[in-house]
Amino acid sequence: MHSIEFCAGAGGQALGLEQAGFRHESLIEIEPDFAKTLRLNRPMWDVRTADMNEFDGTPFKGVELFAAGLPCPPFSVAGKQLGVLDDRNLFPAALRLIDEIRPKAIMIENVRGFLSAVFEDYRRELKQQLHKLGYHADWRLLNASDYGVPQLRPRVVIVALKRDFVDAFDWPDVLPHNPPTVGETLGDLMAENGWMGAARWAASANDIAPTIVGGSKKHGGPDLGPTRARQAWASLGVEGRTLAEAAPEQDFCGMPRLTVRMVARLQGFPDHWQFYGRKTTAYRQVGNAFPPPVAAAVARNIRIALAVQQHFPVRAVG
Repeated sequence: MHSIEFCAGAGGQALGLEQAGFRHESLIEIEPDFAKTLRLNRPMWDVRTADMNEFDGTPFKGVELFAAGLPCPPFSVAGKQLGVLDDRNLFPAALRLIDEIRPKAIMIENVRGFLSAVFEDYRRELKQQLHKLGYHADWRLLNASDYGVPQLRPRVVIVALKRDFVDAFDWPDVLPHNPPTVGETLGDLMAENGWMGAARWAASANDIAPTIVGGSKKHGGPDLGPTRARQAWASLGVEGRTLAEAAPEQDFCGMPRLTVRMVARLQGFPDHWQFYGRKTTAYRQVGNAFPPPVAAAVARNIRIALAVQQHFPVRAVG
């Protein structure tokens, strides 16, 4: 089955879709450095550096899955929650493209703030617009830690399917075991330069990570978030005010900082996935990503729903 993805970022959702068995027809990303990351890791992908607002979806009509990780600031509690009034809101562009492409299924990721009471009318209108296009839409708040990601990362996933496929779709089951702790996840990376305190640190970093934040292009640097987030990181023995270029040296003393590679592993990226650009740019790509294991879990169930209906089509009675 084929997919097209918008606001593809550094490839978190794209990697999850690939793992679920989707083949990407095209990936659209407006940030040049993010698009370079996609090309760096998957030279065979058709990656286009383009504005979603100006993209023509008609050449992709009939692609099975429309996927997107739409910008979070319009709905984020960390911002002003302007929603429809925010010029970064790309839901109108998504609806236009869905109308042009007419996929069988839609998968859109956004922040928890999308479910705020202030956006109740907006959500109702979105569901009605998708209904007019022939889709039944639903959403659920999924926590990355329920799917093996060692991080407390709640995200809203919107799934909409053409009505023939709705009954065959189920939200993915939560894994029956807890994810590894920060220490279990990063112990080998902390020790790669011979740090003598790595084992002791790993044993004390005995919980999952708080939500990783990447910041926007205008705001936020290579740090692990505001004061409250840094306090949470400090409880795990991590200095969150800046990121490090490399793991601690052998005689390091104090609280270690994380590298971009460490943060990427906490986000669910495989170690072979590379990020184009210097530390701030690379970290912003990681921090804003949709964890691949969560994307894969949802996409697998979408693929199953589409495949089941294709093999056993619903027949009218009477």
